[in-house]
Amino acid sequence: MTRASLDKQPHEVASMFDRVAKRYDLTNDVLSLGQDRRWRKEVARAVDARPAQKILDLAAGTGTSSLPFARTGAYVVPCDFSLGMLRVGKERDSWLPFTAGDATKLPFKDGTFDAVTISFGLRNVQATDTALRELYRVTKPGGRVVICEFSHPTWTPFRTVYTEYLMRALPPVARAVSSNPDAYVYLAESIRDWPDQAALAERLRKAGWDKVAWRNLSGGIVALHRGFKAHS
Repeated sequence: MTRASLDKQPHEVASMFDRVAKRYDLTNDVLSLGQDRRWRKEVARAVDARPAQKILDLAAGTGTSSLPFARTGAYVVPCDFSLGMLRVGKERDSWLPFTAGDATKLPFKDGTFDAVTISFGLRNVQATDTALRELYRVTKPGGRVVICEFSHPTWTPFRTVYTEYLMRALPPVARAVSSNPDAYVYLAESIRDWPDQAALAERLRKAGWDKVAWRNLSGGIVALHRGFKAHS
């Protein structure tokens, strides 16, 4: 099995990411034309980590997304269910507390974190609503969630061009730079199948999150959603 299907069986998705781990960050940089670096900066700004705060970085992969939080003096936990990704991350940054965990059944106590965040990973979880409730559970009252995920471009002509790029140009580019190009066919399909900005916001609200809002990055190719856990 080199790629997962859209029913997102956890063992298939984890196995797929295990196989792309070594060149994952490079491939993302190439396929996004360098935009992923800007997106990470926007996530860090939205999370607004502070010294001594506890941050959960879910679907952290190799830990690249966790480093900006650590630099603020916050205690960040990179968590992922791909052991291959975690191994590569541990080789690079052994000081980070990499933790294996499933988004639908997180290995943390209630109210552990000041902020929880997931970038480009919620789309790969089989039970999205369960994951949103789990993130809510492990967040302290008054804490926040930040989700960065591929979304739907807001300008219709551009949306058409973007969809063509995903389904036609992305797989050949992935073949040139990725250790498992078939995985990027799944990624293209999962992006196209993902709910739009308003629909994801509604799912956050149903999971219990308050003051939910979003803003578009790169014309809606990516959307940044944020919500808060009300004080008890």
